[in-house]
Amino acid sequence: MFIDFPDIIILAGGLGTRLRDSVQNLPKAMAPVNGKPFLEYQFDFISKFGFRKVILATGYLSVSVENYFGNKYKNLELVYSVEPKPLGTGGAVKLAFSQVTTPHTLILNGDTMFRINLDQFFQKHVENLALVSIALRRVEDATRYGLVECDENMHITAFREKSDDSFPGLINGGTYLIRSKYFRNLNLSDNFSLEKDVFARMLEREKYKAHIFNNYFLDIGVPSDYLRAQTEFNEFKD
Repeated sequence: MFIDFPDIIILAGGLGTRLRDSVQNLPKAMAPVNGKPFLEYQFDFISKFGFRKVILATGYLSVSVENYFGNKYKNLELVYSVEPKPLGTGGAVKLAFSQVTTPHTLILNGDTMFRINLDQFFQKHVENLALVSIALRRVEDATRYGLVECDENMHITAFREKSDDSFPGLINGGTYLIRSKYFRNLNLSDNFSLEKDVFARMLEREKYKAHIFNNYFLDIGVPSDYLRAQTEFNEFKD
């Protein structure tokens, strides 16, 4: 049975507080990397797959995103969901869901590059009959991220808070697939955290699935990793 590719929501409303010295008067997703906005690299990557519609969940300086990209990029239709005030990652997703038309929804962080096989991720999500699928990445130092734990069947069993101690582990890669009907049926406020108030608190062990990828991963949220992007993104051949 053919299943239509999901709409994509990209969380692109971050203020980029920790990058203020390097990135001024721009939302974090528009931070320039070698003369191009971070988002452009993300669009180049996802446009290689079968996806067609991207809903940009914007807030802070949203006009800078709309003015730069308009309503189309390559084969991607771009639409906008603008927060009237900061609503948290969950509130931004909930608002953007008013424009989702597909049975499943792919959600990406607008400041994270995780170059996994998105087609494969989607197919596994559907085959597993999962409510939520989360792409995980093993890192040597999980201090910034917190840990995700899963059992031998790749059911997610727990989300652990960030720690000051340095240790390796599996982290949330900021790439999720959610069954749209499931999300819409949750009793959610307008302002909440997707990670803490949905994933961690509403965890349904048999239906929350982990997928571990070893592909390139970079979160540009701190100056040192933003600097890394200036060099490492030159290697991308999209």
